[in-house]
Amino acid sequence: MLPELDFITDIVEERLAKGGLRWLANFTEIYRDYALGDFRVPIYALGSLTEKGFFLSKVFSLFVTPKYKVHFLLHTTDEISVKSLRKLILSCKKKFGEDDWTLIGVVQRKPIQKGVKNAVLNIADERVGIAAYSLASKDEISSNNVLGRSLNKNLKLCEARFEAFDLADYMKSVAIIFMVCTLCLISLFFLRLLTVEPLSLLITLLISVILGYALYKNTYHPSLSLNDQGFKVGRGKTYIEGKWSDFKDVSIHISSTRESHIRLHSKKRTVDLPVSRIGLSRRKLYNAIKLKMTKK
Repeated sequence: MLPELDFITDIVEERLAKGGLRWLANFTEIYRDYALGDFRVPIYALGSLTEKGFFLSKVFSLFVTPKYKVHFLLHTTDEISVKSLRKLILSCKKKFGEDDWTLIGVVQRKPIQKGVKNAVLNIADERVGIAAYSLASKDEISSNNVLGRSLNKNLKLCEARFEAFDLADYMKSVAIIFMVCTLCLISLFFLRLLTVEPLSLLITLLISVILGYALYKNTYHPSLSLNDQGFKVGRGKTYIEGKWSDFKDVSIHISSTRESHIRLHSKKRTVDLPVSRIGLSRRKLYNAIKLKMTKK
């Protein structure tokens, strides 16, 4: 498999595992290299529309939400034909339940041919949604039904965004707010405007937990967005953007805390993309970025 297709497969798997496609369904099982008839698809995920959140959501889901299954497949190929596309859909029909929903994401290296575009746009089955993307032409198309449009909107094959919750930085934020609030309590105590009691400290801790999260999100929270042209790496509300074409070399950097980063090198600067925190494969991200640089 081409490095770019391999990397996209890893990105989609990571998004599924972290609930990135929860607006489509609650996917609970993910298979790699799944055998489906004559096809072997890189990713197959099984889910449902059942809610797993709060109690009221579960009750609503139990009595109102349909109970059929939702199947998602990511099919990567050099180029798909109308015949192969129809064969893939028929394989899904034979394998899955008659009332189930089937979502198919197709990523191919070459431009999408006119015949394939027409076949995707004119899918008649409302229980089948297809979204296709070409690495060469950057074309995005989807079946002209609810499932196809929803899949294209949520899958975002040409761009991926990752976030990671850092417990250590969150606890640091809570500690900072708690110390500030405690100093305020001590000041009020010495000014004889407030009596410090266990309840006061408990309220201070509660405020610290809430405001600490806000401080964390605005100051420390790590995020990474990748697309075909470049990247956007953020820490809190601060972001660094760049294009792959701006850099001449790439390396794997290990920080003092043993975290892995992909380091981008140019004459003017270096930029580190956090990979271990967001769960991406450093080797595959390295290969995909290296390929982008060689194409500029």
